[in-house]
Amino acid sequence: MPNYDLTPEQMLLKNTVRDFAEKEIKPVRLELDRKEEFSYELTGKMFDLGLFGVTCSPEYGGQGMDYLSYIIVVEELARIDGCQAATVAAGNSLGIGPLYYFGSKEQKEKYLPPLCSEKKLWGFGLTEPNAGSDAGNSKTNAILKDGQWIINGSKIFITNSANEMSAGVTVQAITDTKDNGKKEISCIIAEQSCKGLTAKAMKNKMTWRSSNTAELYFDDVTVPEGNLLGKRGDGFKQMLQTLDSGRLAIAAMGLGGAQGAFEEALKYSKERIAFGKPISSFQINAFKLVDCATEIEAARSLLYRACWLKDQGRAFSKEAAMSKVYCSEVFYRVANHCVQLHGGYGLMEEYPAAKYYRDQKLLDIGEGTSEIQRLVIARYLDCF
Repeated sequence: MPNYDLTPEQMLLKNTVRDFAEKEIKPVRLELDRKEEFSYELTGKMFDLGLFGVTCSPEYGGQGMDYLSYIIVVEELARIDGCQAATVAAGNSLGIGPLYYFGSKEQKEKYLPPLCSEKKLWGFGLTEPNAGSDAGNSKTNAILKDGQWIINGSKIFITNSANEMSAGVTVQAITDTKDNGKKEISCIIAEQSCKGLTAKAMKNKMTWRSSNTAELYFDDVTVPEGNLLGKRGDGFKQMLQTLDSGRLAIAAMGLGGAQGAFEEALKYSKERIAFGKPISSFQINAFKLVDCATEIEAARSLLYRACWLKDQGRAFSKEAAMSKVYCSEVFYRVANHCVQLHGGYGLMEEYPAAKYYRDQKLLDIGEGTSEIQRLVIARYLDCF
């Protein structure tokens, strides 16, 4: 069996990110959430800390670390604030990831250094108003004409794509339709400055309020033929591989969020006095805390094993889906107990319990719903 003890380097990274999150993010997380404000200051500091391009080669400005190290970063950020964790997770998994794994050397040299170390963000244009879990139902199309791709369509719920740091987006688009009606899907690079590309920030969200989420509109957006990412027709495969890795980051957000909610619940239940005793001393509450702690440890073991498999170059898709659905749902149960243990105060936004409860919900939906994860796992189990 693999040894999941963290290396000295990983422990240093964990402690460094935890210290940053406690000192820099925690004091402002609720205010940023209330204002629905994306923080350029915090994002810049996370760049300075080297939290973007964690697994990317130093050749392109990255840190060259293993995937578990990256997951530890996301976990520690999410322990304090899912919004800042989302900025980093999307920046690495969905922004940098496709360019790093599928891009040509020229594309990597052009686009990766700014995304790793020059405070630029990149989006992954997959979801559309009528194409979420059914990603193959995408309508956005790209026509190749005179050496140029002409892109038309729209995307929605795209992280990091409508702020002053946004540099561009990798767009999944239909590039052909075969005689049998099957769509050819490809990924194409579009810079933010492209004429006809409009990015609109989405507000009034229940969750991840200080994370930047965008609607993107493509009106005859024209880019060079060389902006094709990888091979023509490989877009769907690239998307699936990107989401496999991204699910580990979403799982890390669930794990970190659960840890943070648990710590808030434990702290409050020790301080809150009822009937002359801390409410943590009542068996019914103590058992809730025990269940939370146990499930968090189980979730961490499952996620770290999935990361170990990826770092070993072994198949990890099933374990990534398991980690994503389990860590997300553990976070729900812990956040629910956290609110319950706070009583009426758990319903008040000045307490972090409410934010943990709200932020959890996105993890059941983003990068493949819990229902889709179960479908993926069922296929690995030959249920169908």
